[in-house]
Amino acid sequence: MTVIGFVGPGVMGKPMAANLVSAGHEVRIFARSTQGRDRASGTGAVVVDSVRLACTDADVVITMLPDGPAVLGILPEVLDAMREGAVLVDHSTISPSEAESVHRDASRAGIRCLDAPVSGGEAGAVQGNLSIMVGGEEKTLDDVRPVLDAMGTTVIHVGDAGSGQVVKAANQLMVAGHIQMLAEALVFLRAHGTDLRRALDVLGGGLAGSTVIERKKDAMLEGAFTPGFRITLHDKDLGIVGDAVRDRGLSLPATSLMASLVAAVKSRGGADLDHSALYGLALELNGMSER
Repeated sequence: MTVIGFVGPGVMGKPMAANLVSAGHEVRIFARSTQGRDRASGTGAVVVDSVRLACTDADVVITMLPDGPAVLGILPEVLDAMREGAVLVDHSTISPSEAESVHRDASRAGIRCLDAPVSGGEAGAVQGNLSIMVGGEEKTLDDVRPVLDAMGTTVIHVGDAGSGQVVKAANQLMVAGHIQMLAEALVFLRAHGTDLRRALDVLGGGLAGSTVIERKKDAMLEGAFTPGFRITLHDKDLGIVGDAVRDRGLSLPATSLMASLVAAVKSRGGADLDHSALYGLALELNGMSER
C-alpha cells in the first residue's frame, strides 16, 4: 500500500483516484471547491480540507489540474507539505516549459518529480486503461510504477523533464485531427444518404479505424456532446501546441487549421461541450442539423 495525496478530483481525476483506492492504496484527496469535494466523496478516498493534510507524509502526491497556472499556483503549498524524497506526479496537461519549471522547483525542495500527462478521456480514466506518457528520471518511474499501473495500461517513459508534456501535445493534435476527419467523413456520408452506423462499422474495421471512432461515434451519431473532454480544454491544449511550434520555428499548417476549428466551436458557445462537437461545426458549415 502506498500513501497518496491527490489534488484535483475533476472529470478525469475522480475515477483515477477511485482506481487507486480499488488497487489498495491509501488516498487522501483535496479539492478547493465544494463541488470538487462532493465529487471526491464518491471515490472511497479520505476527503481532506487542505493541501497540507493531503500531502503531509504521503509517499506520492498526484496533481490533476486544468492548466499550467493552476499547477504553478498550488505548487508551493504542495512542495511545502511533502516530505523530502517523496514523489510528485503531475498528471495535468501543461506546457513543456511549465513542466520543466515544476521539476526545478521540486528538485530544490528535495522532491522527486515526474510530468505524466494522460490520454484516454473520461472513459479511459473510469476503466483504468489510460495511456500515460512520463517525463523525468526513469528510476523515479520505476519506483512509482505500481501506482501508475492502477490508472493506466500503457505507461511509458518518454524522456527527460518536460518530455511527457511534449508527447501529450502531439497526442492532442492528433486527437483533434482524427475527430475533425471523422466529422467531415460523416458529413460526406450523410450527404450521400449512406447508413452512417453501418458505414462506421466497416470503416472502423479497416485502416481508417481508430480509438476515436470507437469512443466518439455514438455521441456524434446521436448529436449528444456531453463532455468527456471539454472543448475549452482542447483549445487550451492546442494553444500549448501552437506555442511549442513557434518556439521551434516549425511549419505545421494543418495544426494551425485544427486550432482554428476548435477555437471556432468554443466561440460559438461550445466551450463546455465534448470535443466531438467538432461534428456540429462541420454540419453547420454545410447547412445540416445535428440530428
